[in-house]
Amino acid sequence: MSENVLPAAECPVNLVFCGVRFEKRIYIPLPEEPARAQMFRLHLGNTPHSLSDADLRELAHKTDGYSGADISIIVRDALMQPVRKVQSATHFKKVRGPSRSNTQVMVDDLLTPCSPGDPAAVEMTWMDVPSDKLLEPIVCMSDMLRSLSTTRPTVNTEDLLKVKKFTEDFGMEG
Repeated sequence: MSENVLPAAECPVNLVFCGVRFEKRIYIPLPEEPARAQMFRLHLGNTPHSLSDADLRELAHKTDGYSGADISIIVRDALMQPVRKVQSATHFKKVRGPSRSNTQVMVDDLLTPCSPGDPAAVEMTWMDVPSDKLLEPIVCMSDMLRSLSTTRPTVNTEDLLKVKKFTEDFGMEG
């Protein structure tokens, strides 16, 4: 029985030092802008969000030089932003939304985090909000931009130059 192994590394130079010689090396470049936009869509999945196609294109444009794994980290962090908003909120307000017991019925007594300056703000923490009355904020563009601001690309120009030189020296064949 033969086994096929497909090793992967962001820096294939590191694979040479494993002591194993592979038949082929395939260079997969960093994703281009349309691919990055699609990655944002895929990682968001069915999560409720307010991002438009234009927002996703803007995020793709801002993430030039980011790997697919980097984009996954950005989205995962952005998906946690609404939870952080709820946990850090000092004020909530009543809003209209679907009932927790029957999503076909709209109710006017759900609570969502708000600014202390909001005219409808009531001072309370998330611990004071009954779980069936909490309307979590959905992921928005500012959540993505906040996550992007704290996530740096893992592949740098020096790494890309090493890969180019490695390919020039050893080619794509084993």
